[in-house]
This record gives sequence, structure tokens and C-alpha cells, in this order.
Amino acid sequence: MWVHTRESQEQLTPSDALLLLKEGNKRFLNNLKLDRNLLKQVNLTSEGQFPFATILSCIDSRTSAELIFDQGLGDIFSIRIAGNIINNDILGSMEYSCEIAGSKIITVLGHTKCGAIISACNQINRGHLTGLLEKIRPAIELEVETGGMRNGENLSFVANVSRLNVVNMLHQIREQSSILATLEREGKIMIIGALYDIDSGAVSFFTP
Repeated sequence: MWVHTRESQEQLTPSDALLLLKEGNKRFLNNLKLDRNLLKQVNLTSEGQFPFATILSCIDSRTSAELIFDQGLGDIFSIRIAGNIINNDILGSMEYSCEIAGSKIITVLGHTKCGAIISACNQINRGHLTGLLEKIRPAIELEVETGGMRNGENLSFVANVSRLNVVNMLHQIREQSSILATLEREGKIMIIGALYDIDSGAVSFFTP
């Protein structure tokens, strides 16, 4: 199994990168993993890395981006934090991955039944978690479809908030990083949202 090189990375368009993610998730859903020699990939990437995608996802143990998109060593930059939220360090990591290292796509990947989203919906207030959950609160305020039972027990409400949280993070990326916004405007990268279904394993992409 080959790995991405500088040449192969440079030849990819953002649309190509999105297609690679979609095809990878399709393989995952059908339990058809690419045949990879991981030790060989270790050797092939020892002198450099040329990931085609940067994925911000939750720390949830069920949402490993490498598995969900059937990717190997050196294929993606994987950023993980509870609730797939944005902060300055994550923005810096994204700027590095795209402007310096050449990634073609940024995907903010939320998921159903997210513990961080549920905690935010339940207004949990505890230690350092409180500040993290505050970053999710705007998505709760944006959710206007649900009348009663606006808490973590209502999985429909939680799913809506999860999607809106991804949308909010996409807006924050564009608003807070002029570097990434410019790269997107110039067509050099794509910034896109996605939601992973914990029950089915399927990823749905969307561009708000």
C-alpha cells in the first residue's frame, strides 16, 4: 500500500480530497478496508508526511477518523477534542496543516449521541469542563425547532445541537483565521462539516 507523497498531495484538488473521505467511509460501512502494510507505511513516512485532509473530531472512543474514513499512516491530520470545538491552538494546528503542510480539506466532524453535547444540553457545571461546554452553548441557542424537553434526554434535540455546533465551528474557523479563510476563498482548500452516525457508521457531509 502506497502513501501520499508531495507530488500526489499537490495533484489533489479539495474536491478530490472530499471524494477520498467519502470513498473511505463507504469502505468502512461495507467492512472493506484497503490492504495496508502499516510497518511499510512507517518506513515510507519516516522522512516526511503529506496528509491530504485535516479532521477535527470529538474525543469519543467510537469516532476515530482514521477508522471511519479508512485511512492509513500519513493520510490525515487528526485533531481531537471533546465536542469538536475550536480554540486558538486548534486554529493554529489547522493553519499549519493547510498552509505549511499542504492539506486540501478541513472537515469538522460531529457525531450523534455526543457526551459533550449532552452535557452542554444538561447545563453541566464542573471544573474545566465548564469552559469547554460554554463553547457549545451558542449551538443550543441556535436550535429553535424543539419546544419542550430541551435537554440531553431528547436525542433529537441533541442531534440538532450537534449539527448546529459543527456549523458554528465552521463559522468560527472562517471568522477567526484569515489564513484559512483566504485559502478557502482562493480554492486551495475546502472547509466542510460532517456528522457521524454512531448507530450506522455513516458520515453525512454538509456545507452551510
